[in-house]
Amino acid sequence: MELPASIRDVQHLEQMLSEPSAAAIDAIRRVAGDIVVLGVAGKMGPTLARMARRARDAAGVSCRVIGVSRFAAPGQQQALEQHGIETLRCDLLDEDALSRLPDAPNVIFMAGRKFGSTGEEAYTWAMNAYLPALVCRRYATSRIVAFSTGNVYGLTPTGRGGSREEDPPLPVGEYAMSCLGRERVFEYFSRAHALRVAILRLNYASEMRYGVLTDLAGRVFRREPIDLTMGYFNVIWQADANAMALAALAHASSPPFMVNVAGPQELSVRESCSELARLMDVDVSFEGVEARDALLSNAARAQALFGAPRVEAARLLAWTADWTLRRGESLGKPTHFESRTGRF
Repeated sequence: MELPASIRDVQHLEQMLSEPSAAAIDAIRRVAGDIVVLGVAGKMGPTLARMARRARDAAGVSCRVIGVSRFAAPGQQQALEQHGIETLRCDLLDEDALSRLPDAPNVIFMAGRKFGSTGEEAYTWAMNAYLPALVCRRYATSRIVAFSTGNVYGLTPTGRGGSREEDPPLPVGEYAMSCLGRERVFEYFSRAHALRVAILRLNYASEMRYGVLTDLAGRVFRREPIDLTMGYFNVIWQADANAMALAALAHASSPPFMVNVAGPQELSVRESCSELARLMDVDVSFEGVEARDALLSNAARAQALFGAPRVEAARLLAWTADWTLRRGESLGKPTHFESRTGRF
């Protein structure tokens, strides 16, 4: 895939975000049947569904790609349907509505709640830990790829490569604890009922409209001081995260297959912001000092199975700086990656 020097507009961005990898195409060729994407209307779901459709076409197989969501925002369904994605409205917590969804041998579980969790903890637990049980019963014979988060690990010392899949979870805050609950529910059904599951611990997906780099670039552009306390982070191009999710369908197993989906580098907030400032030709200032730990994940397993990310951090920094300078569209949803208390 030839990478452009910059990303022209949202249409160009979404075309790039839905470009399937060779591993994703191979997985769609190997797993037979339709694909249901639960929670398709989130930040990653629309381009993942489009990628599944494009991977299907590239693989030369016949299957339906069905996106399921409440579709609260206008135009979401139409946009997906224009790209050949079937859509269904459904409140997934409504068991009757969930039971009426079509059967499918392949399920991507993207539903969940993070932002706004503080003050509505009960709903967060319902979405993150109760809903998985409903989905496991409804799709008991399917392969399920379930999105989780690197937050379940908690903070880990910097300079050691990040948390690995075999490390014990140490979640901080109710959001992270509810996400560990999600994993444990999928694990229970996988072990007790031979349900084939792959759990993806994501940390952090990024595109031009959303992500850690977008947050940092905005602060640099506005000349806001950059807090260095959470001094390091991982970032992965959202298209690479989407592609790894589709590729993981071929690895769903009982007990569950677990994999970190993250960038290969432990990036420095100080160095990244200095580079963003250079690219945007602005000054940058910092406050605080880097803590000795951060939320970091080791992505060696994912790279061994799915290949290295197609877009490196330096390219993401350049794209993000250019997009910010041109006042490109933003989703207006800060990641709050700097939170060390687990409150979102």
